[in-house]
Amino acid sequence: MDEQEAIDALSALAQQTRLDAFRQLVAAEPEGMAAGDLARLLDIPQNTLSAHLAILTRVGLTESRRQSRSIIYRAKLSTVRDLTLFLLKDCCHGRSEICAPLLAELNPCLDACR
Repeated sequence: MDEQEAIDALSALAQQTRLDAFRQLVAAEPEGMAAGDLARLLDIPQNTLSAHLAILTRVGLTESRRQSRSIIYRAKLSTVRDLTLFLLKDCCHGRSEICAPLLAELNPCLDACR
């Protein structure tokens, strides 16, 4: 991930509705969630959600597929990984003790994802 892609992704998430939608989609992995269901869950109009999802999709944080009459959205976890690596690259300058607390915080998630 380059700097502009990171800025675009972070900018997209720097809005409450988009952040809420993205977090719900992460929680719905790997099945994803229909746009209409997500709109109801977030209690926002579908057309408003559609605009927010378009922004998240444009920066690569979500992807969609048509399933019958619904559009199913999923969080694109590979982009989340790339963004996290971009943010943390060279964070410790070779001093692993600096990153150890962060990695320990992530470890329960890693165990649950296995």
